[in-house]
Amino acid sequence: MKLKNLLLKYSFQISATAVFIIYLITLAPTVVQIDAGELAAVQSTLGIAHPTGYPLFTIVGYLFLLIPLSLAKIFMANLLAAIWCSLAIFLFYKTATLVMNNLNGFRIIEVKSKTKKIKENKIAKQQEVKSKSSGLIILISIIAGGLVLALSKTFWFQSTSVEVYSLHVFLMLLIILFLLKAYLKEGNDLKDWILFSVFLGLGFTNHMTTLLIIPSTAYLFFAKNKFNKESFKKIGIMLSVFFPVLILVYSYLPIRASQNPIINWGNPVDLERIFRHISGKQYQVWLFSSMDAAKKQFVYFFSNLPAEFATVSLLFIVIGLFVTFFKAKKFFFFNIITFLSCLLYSINYDIVDIDSYFLLAYISLSLFAVFGILRLLEWFMHHKITLAGSAGIIFLFCAVQFYINFDKVNQSSVYVFEDYTKALINSTEKNSIIFSYQWDFFISESYYYQHVEHFRKDAVIVDKELLRRSWYFNQLRNNYPEIISKVEGDIQPFLAALKPFERDENFDSNLLERLYQNLMNRLVTTNFDKHPYYIGPELFDNEMRNGQWALPQGYYLVPDLFLFKVVRTNNYVPAADPNFTIRIPDKNIYYYKFIENTVCSMLVRRAMYELKFDKIDRAKIYINKIRRDFPDYQLPQELSDVFK
Repeated sequence: MKLKNLLLKYSFQISATAVFIIYLITLAPTVVQIDAGELAAVQSTLGIAHPTGYPLFTIVGYLFLLIPLSLAKIFMANLLAAIWCSLAIFLFYKTATLVMNNLNGFRIIEVKSKTKKIKENKIAKQQEVKSKSSGLIILISIIAGGLVLALSKTFWFQSTSVEVYSLHVFLMLLIILFLLKAYLKEGNDLKDWILFSVFLGLGFTNHMTTLLIIPSTAYLFFAKNKFNKESFKKIGIMLSVFFPVLILVYSYLPIRASQNPIINWGNPVDLERIFRHISGKQYQVWLFSSMDAAKKQFVYFFSNLPAEFATVSLLFIVIGLFVTFFKAKKFFFFNIITFLSCLLYSINYDIVDIDSYFLLAYISLSLFAVFGILRLLEWFMHHKITLAGSAGIIFLFCAVQFYINFDKVNQSSVYVFEDYTKALINSTEKNSIIFSYQWDFFISESYYYQHVEHFRKDAVIVDKELLRRSWYFNQLRNNYPEIISKVEGDIQPFLAALKPFERDENFDSNLLERLYQNLMNRLVTTNFDKHPYYIGPELFDNEMRNGQWALPQGYYLVPDLFLFKVVRTNNYVPAADPNFTIRIPDKNIYYYKFIENTVCSMLVRRAMYELKFDKIDRAKIYINKIRRDFPDYQLPQELSDVFK
């Protein structure tokens, strides 16, 4: 078979592989922000992740990490994200092909040796050339449309590090593909609907926003089967497949939780805790919270679209919307229902990192882009531009999108979270307790480094905010029994007061807060003699300075390198030299800036503390560290005056 024919036959595989190579180039080498550390640790240790538990993500990730490669577990977890996103693009190609084949009557040209005797018939030959030309136009449109999705900012970003959304986009495209297959198949064969039900169930076991495909599913199902007895019988059969898949995979949560894994979020061992965990009750406070929040997210979505698709590819999407409406109305309504379901649900979730919740909407827009690209190619060729020239223009647009978004998503040199986490823990004494709630920057990351790479396992890290949750005490008892056993008498009354709160019953908020603060203080007083105690600067700045919480009488805070050290003296307390290196990327990204500002502010505080005891030379060490490593940081005037 000729090389050209081979390239055409395997064009989707080649394109998806090229996308995978791009993803490899931008892949994070280590742990990044937010939940990456926790999720990598959960996959590595077969733990229970934060709500909604993500059992499929955990199980598949665990099996993948068993592959005997000489790579760090975190790199393999990140690599799996790139694989899922690349496979999702391949499924996008298959889905778009299915749509085009059925809506336009074209088939992607089958390059087999079937010339037969067509050459003898001039008219037939001309028709064959025209058909092949049409097939190539569709092929180019599908590949370019896939690149619009693959190189969009949020989708591309999912491929760079471990997260549940990489598997989510793969499953969503698998669900859409088999939904369309079931809809387009002639007759009333149940096979494709049953396969769709299996994949739908798997989707729900990874991420509950799979429910956003239900409205468009209902549209296609009833458009094909109508409202009748047979339709509802078919739905019953589908549900008889869907629920066993759902229950089977989710049974992982109580089974594994009963074994007390290192990370056991929610401790879902009974029906109440299972429901609370799977429903994400902990996060429902941010869902449908207010019209103002919805308006803010709505405005953000549309204002972010030019950045998402680098502006240039929006042209494909806009044209595709009109073309699809006039040329393929049923597909238009299916796709627009999918888009609106995702958008209208997601804008009602009042969180900062909302982008990943819009992924299904971006998939829908990219499917519209296929039609827009097809129309542009036809327009170019109508105006006497060759097929090669037309394709070159389209792929140039994709190249511009690649260029604009590359730096936004590239995490290949991001080591800041590893550096910060390790430096922070190493700044503490042996067997220390670190009391903090820097989840996005340090605590989540520490889950991986402590529990997978066994880095400084002597350090006890207590999440101040998770201490408000009943399940967290079970995890603390299993991991740090010596620490927790000393405060059991304080835990029990707190849990009794917490129970009605977690059950949405009437509770005494004043009593609950008083017991909570008492518990925090008792953790200090009962462990201080054997365990050096450190408190995160965010706790000092946000709560202690405004009087929301105070240390027990006789205990004081001294600024150390990254944390405040709890002491029982007003005399000078020495601290180590700032012999650490944190590689902070030169990007104006909140997570990087937070770490930079936190580190610098603590070094400033330490320098001020040294000056308080007239230790100018010691203060100069910390100031020089800031000037050398963080030259853009603005020192307070009183320090600038002393160290000119």
